[in-house]
Amino acid sequence: MPLDAPTYTYKFLKSHTVGIVGCPFSGGQPRAGVDTGPLELIESGLVQDIEALGWKVDFAGADTLVSPLVADGPDPDIGKLKKPRLVSNVNKQVAERVYKHAGAGELTVTLGGDHSLAMGTVSGTFKAHPDAALIWIDAHADINTPLTTPSGNLHGCPVSFLMGLPGTSKEEIPEFGWIEPVLKANRLVYIGLRDIDEGERKILKENNIKSFTMHHVDRYGIGKVVDMALDHVGRDRPIHLSFDVDAFDPAVAPSTGTAVRGGLQWREGLCAVEMIAETGNLVSLDIMEINPSISSTDNDVKQTVDVGRALVRAALGETLL
Repeated sequence: MPLDAPTYTYKFLKSHTVGIVGCPFSGGQPRAGVDTGPLELIESGLVQDIEALGWKVDFAGADTLVSPLVADGPDPDIGKLKKPRLVSNVNKQVAERVYKHAGAGELTVTLGGDHSLAMGTVSGTFKAHPDAALIWIDAHADINTPLTTPSGNLHGCPVSFLMGLPGTSKEEIPEFGWIEPVLKANRLVYIGLRDIDEGERKILKENNIKSFTMHHVDRYGIGKVVDMALDHVGRDRPIHLSFDVDAFDPAVAPSTGTAVRGGLQWREGLCAVEMIAETGNLVSLDIMEINPSISSTDNDVKQTVDVGRALVRAALGETLL
């Protein structure tokens, strides 16, 4: 039965409205199919899910998904970075779309697409909410820089650009010069890490970035980990939650491009999002890296899309009772 209003009071919003930004983009990584994730979520009934929870939805329709999604001209590598101009161009559009919703006081939900899109989503959110914190739930830290990336795939680099780490400055890579270093280390926390590159491990330690790996989830339980994460970033800040579905164990979310064994279980992932929603501080949510082309059974895609829908509902106040 539809609710009359969202379960929680969302303290930093001006209205009970969800602004949906859909971005069918795969240019930050090499595997085709992740660009079809947003449309799968929409066609599965996501808008109806949101409305049933008492929210208004600001979404002009699937034909308004962010574009263009192809390079305007040649896009040679910059160092190791692949498709840098395309990734920059699309993310700039995403930042503008997210800011439009966030600046109007709406809760923004961005549907990816690969996780390079966080360059845009976080930029747009932090422009509207400069004091915000970023909670990043993912198997991967995605904090490689142009100097440390082993692959050159930009879905592994968004956090470094948002922090302005060495190798990402306007002088070094003017193609990404529009990205401001809005993110400070003390306003970033990771949950669920379990596949970290050597360069990233050094960056995390040198910048004293709070990181809860699956070891911490195993040791303390997801509830304690989320409490510690919220204590770290502060319980009076707006929160941007960026959730990569590969944070889940592949048995839970099989249709994703960089799956790693030993991830979050179904209830652990939902509990984390429920606890963040319960604070009333959530202002923006990313659901990233659903790739319907990666499946070994007919049920894999439906299962992974259902995970994405459940995460959105949890963020918007759905509870068990």
